[in-house]
Amino acid sequence: MFDPAVLDPAVDFLAALAGEGRALELGIGTGRVALPLALRGVAVHGIDLSEEMVARLRAKPGAEAIGVTIGDFATTQVDGAFSLAYLVFNTIGNLTTQDAQVACFRNVANHLEPDGCFVIELGVPELRRLPPGERFVPFDVSDKHLGFDEYHVAEQRAVSHHYVRAADGTFERSSLPFRYAWPSELDLMAQLAGMMLRERWAGWMREPFTNESTSHVSVWQKPG
Repeated sequence: MFDPAVLDPAVDFLAALAGEGRALELGIGTGRVALPLALRGVAVHGIDLSEEMVARLRAKPGAEAIGVTIGDFATTQVDGAFSLAYLVFNTIGNLTTQDAQVACFRNVANHLEPDGCFVIELGVPELRRLPPGERFVPFDVSDKHLGFDEYHVAEQRAVSHHYVRAADGTFERSSLPFRYAWPSELDLMAQLAGMMLRERWAGWMREPFTNESTSHVSVWQKPG
């Protein structure tokens, strides 16, 4: 995630959309994206529920330039208007109900300036890889990490199970619930919030989005 080959295209993409305006990061975490974006001269403000993650951000050089509000990014409001709001690395899925995801879109629309943009980076649900009667899809199998998504299709939710090898050779497990959403469903959420799809790509380098794409970077725009 911190590899420049991964991070730099995302920052380039977001900086171009922000222009001379302010950017609002939902789920700012430890500042992986916010810090290099701020170094590009973009004024960044973040929202995050985790005080521990924000404390890690605060310990990094350059963090003094970034404002952070503690709260749920689906509903928390901050002062001022923004030319850009963004959610990266599947973070919209941390809102585990459709109502919460719709509320997030509406909250963003309330923060955007006219012609402002909302960007989401999100994986495409890999249900095509799920055989009938099965629930688990592996997404990473290595000596140091085992990752499996457990799908509950009728409820449109899933759990990412991670097994990370510790120094003593044992594995530590964490399980993270999320709600998956299709690109077309997000487009409808944007319409409910008064925004329209501007562009959609398979990645930050503007690769074409196709039937085989496993992720997407989507941009919705608020009318001028």
